[in-house]
Amino acid sequence: MAAPSPGPREVLAASPEAGCKAVASRSGRRGLLWRLRDKQLRLGLFEISPGHELHRLTCMMQAGLWAATQVSVDHPPRGLPTEEDFSEVLTQVHKGFELGTLAGPAFAWLRHSLGLAEEDYQATLGPGGPYLQFLSTSKSSASFFLSHDQRFFLKTQRRREVRALLAHLPRYLQHLQRHPHSLLARLLGVHSLRVARGKKKYFIIMQSVFYPAGRIAQRYDIKGCEVSRWVEPAPEGSPVVLVLKDLNFQGKTIDLGPQRSWLLRQMELDTAFLRDLNLLDYSLLMASQQLQEDERGPGGSLLFRSARSVQGLQSLAEPGAQNLRLLPEGPNALHIVDGPEQRYFLGLVDLATVYGLRKRLEHLWKALRYPNRAFSTVSPALYARRLCQWVEAHTD
Repeated sequence: MAAPSPGPREVLAASPEAGCKAVASRSGRRGLLWRLRDKQLRLGLFEISPGHELHRLTCMMQAGLWAATQVSVDHPPRGLPTEEDFSEVLTQVHKGFELGTLAGPAFAWLRHSLGLAEEDYQATLGPGGPYLQFLSTSKSSASFFLSHDQRFFLKTQRRREVRALLAHLPRYLQHLQRHPHSLLARLLGVHSLRVARGKKKYFIIMQSVFYPAGRIAQRYDIKGCEVSRWVEPAPEGSPVVLVLKDLNFQGKTIDLGPQRSWLLRQMELDTAFLRDLNLLDYSLLMASQQLQEDERGPGGSLLFRSARSVQGLQSLAEPGAQNLRLLPEGPNALHIVDGPEQRYFLGLVDLATVYGLRKRLEHLWKALRYPNRAFSTVSPALYARRLCQWVEAHTD
């Protein structure tokens, strides 16, 4: 990881107690009906409450993130991120742990450009409500969390993955400027956590692709290959939320109508960007829900909202080259594409695996083990092309 200039900063963290009181006051006014509705929307997820093995860890994350965000509340971004902003590392010392914020000013600028208020971000990720855990079908050893309202997704990362994310961060922000309706997941923060002088653990925060989740039926993680791409579905009536894979989607299609051409073009633009960064093993997350009557077609929720999604951005491309589209009204519009009958949630995630020596050796081993079969560890050029072909073959 590049050393920051002029150097890392270590400070005593602000206390989140005042913020917690404000959040508690607001939540107390929500009332019983709101809390019952909130519980229903969490079906299949598990609250990390006292007694859970991860409760202490998530409490430290919440307190640390509240204090980390207070820095950008007190010092909001002014203009585009500088080279020093991308390399800044701020370590805040808490009782029993330290939380590091990497490239904090750059991520604060991105959140501002997306129209996300720092106070809202702070209240959602801070100690105002328990994080949620879900059963992941990923083969990685990462831990996955959601904020209590399911709006933000947190995932632990290896150090080498964090190095790759930070190395590519300037180009990632440039890509989002050029293509404000990109399918790339919006990465909102990168942090480290060290407990009692132990080993640092790293985690990222991003906008959840599957938000709002209340009416979503099935979720898929698509890589465009077949080896290890089947998940045994949960029994009917089970509250467990599983993310299914490529082979589970066989025989199904994504019906986008006129929006199909936009999706195919955006997949080309985004995967070409990831190919140029020498990345592979990313996924297209996908889910759907039935459109309600007031969400269908002109006069419903579809309005041309490019100005909203580009808020705070200085465009680096001509409008015609940006592949803009109609965005639905409401939250998380950048990851929602409406077809004639269905609303689709789409986003490219896991953008940190570099095709280096480790992956090249894995490719050779899998080629011997799975001859004439499609597996995930292939060159970035083939990976990008194959995922685009999958989308083209499975859309109408």
